[in-house]
Amino acid sequence: MKRARILHGGTAVWAELVGDGGALRLPGGATVDAAMAQWLPPVTPGATIFALGLNYADHNKELGFQSKEPPLIFLKGPNTLTGHEGTTPRPVDGNQMHPECELVAVIGKPARKVSAERALDHVAGYTIACDYAIREYLENYYRPNARVKNRDRTTPLGPWIVDAADIPDPQALALRTTVNGQVVQDGSTADMVMSVAELIAYLSSTMTLMPGDLILTGTPQGVHFCAAGDRVVCEIEGIGALANHLVAEATA
Repeated sequence: MKRARILHGGTAVWAELVGDGGALRLPGGATVDAAMAQWLPPVTPGATIFALGLNYADHNKELGFQSKEPPLIFLKGPNTLTGHEGTTPRPVDGNQMHPECELVAVIGKPARKVSAERALDHVAGYTIACDYAIREYLENYYRPNARVKNRDRTTPLGPWIVDAADIPDPQALALRTTVNGQVVQDGSTADMVMSVAELIAYLSSTMTLMPGDLILTGTPQGVHFCAAGDRVVCEIEGIGALANHLVAEATA
């Protein structure tokens, strides 16, 4: 099953995709045309958003880093998110802004000190993030600052959450990013330094993960600088395709 969060009648609601995804079933049973939907990030308000840096071996090699543990983890605020087919402002001085396709694990039940062997039992489903980075603002790869990873609407999320039961192995998924139809990232979740299960075990060793919490699990190799007007699409096997439109940031 795929669950999306959309704006309907001025209210945010959760809806289920019907059949081939051409329609969305609202609470109460009514359906709406998916092509007309205003997509919101599929996240529970108040959820904690964890993000990973340098968690793909091929991307680390591309940047000249050695893969290492423990992982580089940082938090993201809710205003960083935008939905499927949304717009993301590209700063005037952000000439080195590039997309990062990421598998996102959505926690389904509380996790505290769980083992890696049982960690996936706590996952409700998976979605996609495009976690843009702006290299001009990067002070230190090991400490991504707020200007790099917490700018408004710079993390498209969605389009929906796919049930964990429909993704039997989160470490065997192809990822791809295109910019205006050109492939700029082409990788696999098999290349993660720490798997989804290992990340959940690591995080839950120090804090309780709650239903709705998100874990952005890092990105594969492929750095491509984008410009205002670009259409960016991040795809993950078994989940779908998340589209985003870059626009020039307002200067006033």
